[in-house]
Amino acid sequence: MQNLPVHKKPAYSIEAVDNALQLLQLLRDGGSLRLKDAARELGVAPSTAHRLLAMLVYRGFAVQDESRRYVPGPAMGGGPAGVSWTRLLREVARPHMELLCSRVNETVNLMIRVGTKVRFLETVESTSVLRVGDRQGTVLPANKASGGKAMLAELEPAMIEQLFRSQNAGIGGDNIPDAEYPAFLRELDMVRSNGFAANFEGTEEGISALGMALRNRRGEVIGALSVATPTGRFRGLFDAGLVGVMLETRRQLEIDIAANPAEED
Repeated sequence: MQNLPVHKKPAYSIEAVDNALQLLQLLRDGGSLRLKDAARELGVAPSTAHRLLAMLVYRGFAVQDESRRYVPGPAMGGGPAGVSWTRLLREVARPHMELLCSRVNETVNLMIRVGTKVRFLETVESTSVLRVGDRQGTVLPANKASGGKAMLAELEPAMIEQLFRSQNAGIGGDNIPDAEYPAFLRELDMVRSNGFAANFEGTEEGISALGMALRNRRGEVIGALSVATPTGRFRGLFDAGLVGVMLETRRQLEIDIAANPAEED
């Protein structure tokens, strides 16, 4: 039987729980992480980031590969989202998200779909006192979130059936009941027709959102943008031209995505 390596416990305590949790999210959604990138993301010194990562290695949440990058360890369970370009997508999308946020003064999110779930990769928060907070790292049902519905609408009916009506869907708790499934399919038809999806308090009371799918240069859906707002402001925001502003943001962002071949890896 192969002996597993025994890691020496670091001779210091880790109190920055939030920083450690952020590192877990970065590992999960990005698939790999360099020390200098970890320090930059957290806004800490490399020595601090190193101590945090050492503790994650000790607990099995991270391991170092041959290039000294940190990758998800066995304690991460399901591992990363399965895409190596999520960090690049965040970097390309961030300026466009900031511009969109400044134009509508509401919180903007970037997400990807992983099976029946969406994972929020990046958030740019509104400056309003009453606003939707940071969702980075959050995992929500794709059939409830606006961006998730926008991405699901691009799938073939057979794939939708497999995701939400198969035996595995029932086991995983993702099954959509018989009484609700026809309405869900009609909603996806409407999303395809309109080019956007809406979420009216489907994931959180008092929060509504509008989402649009993002495509690469081959026309494949790789993620989604959403604008989230307190429900009381949604109608006014929509009537003021939210769809048009988001369409222009998506057009510009997809130009930048297409110009970067690495997003296809």
